Amino acid sequence: MTTVVNIQGQIVPPAEAAVSVFDRGFLYGDSVYEVVRTYRQEPFELERHLARLDRSAARLGLGLPWDGRRTREEILRTLAASQGEDPPEEGTAPWNAGQRSLRVIMTRGCGELELDPASARDPLAIVMASPLRAPKQVSYREGVACRIVGVRHGAKGDADTTAKTGAHLSNVLATREARLLGAHEAFLLDREGLVTEGASSNVFLVRGGRILTPPLAVGILEGVTRGIVIELAREAGIEVGEGSLRVEDLTAADEIFITSTAREVLPVTTLDGRVVRSGQVGEVTTRLHALFRARADGASRAR
Repeated sequence: MTTVVNIQGQIVPPAEAAVSVFDRGFLYGDSVYEVVRTYRQEPFELERHLARLDRSAARLGLGLPWDGRRTREEILRTLAASQGEDPPEEGTAPWNAGQRSLRVIMTRGCGELELDPASARDPLAIVMASPLRAPKQVSYREGVACRIVGVRHGAKGDADTTAKTGAHLSNVLATREARLLGAHEAFLLDREGLVTEGASSNVFLVRGGRILTPPLAVGILEGVTRGIVIELAREAGIEVGEGSLRVEDLTAADEIFITSTAREVLPVTTLDGRVVRSGQVGEVTTRLHALFRARADGASRAR
């Protein structure tokens, strides 16, 4: 598999990909982005991702250099250019083998060395296609460990926690803290002690057969996979509640799982060094992942 970069419509190898040091995305995180994955070499839920890209840009008042049609075309061009022989990777889940991760980045462009966005010019569009980095198959059988970290959601460095922007410092620091403690993912609380989201995921718990997840109103990103999972659960007759959650809700949960583009529905069997309930992957989590896998397989076959 080949990693390739598309800058302003020109596809180049990674070694030749360069962005000006005066670009505001580099200087201030003044940018928006999306990450799309493939199934059977086809982008999954691309329209949802592009719609969220538009929403993120609107919240920042950032004019996108490409419209939706051009962005789709460039994503597909970049994906095609990345096709190649994939070396086998031990332990990879079969549905992830040989798939790509597509990162779309739009910056406000270059400008003077000042904060005023009015000085920006020449907005920049980038698409990167690279090997998909996803959990190993064993993680879906045994679950992963997560940690509630000290970094607070919405800490300084986040321009807008409901937009997917390049200002990601608190997520970086949260991930660093979790990884130093041997955990797969970091869970962030807000200043009121409410559970918000993972550093790169949305958080769900199951109690008494009912699914609970923090609401968008606490300032979390509207995850594409989060939305699909809520839809699938309700279609299957599983009750889903969106409401404020505290640490004690997580510790009392029957099951915990996280969702993201690369992870799909990933069970959490250890939280802060303690097993979640039995320490085994729960029935609701298993069922939801099966429903999601069916949705992803069906969408790719339909193309």
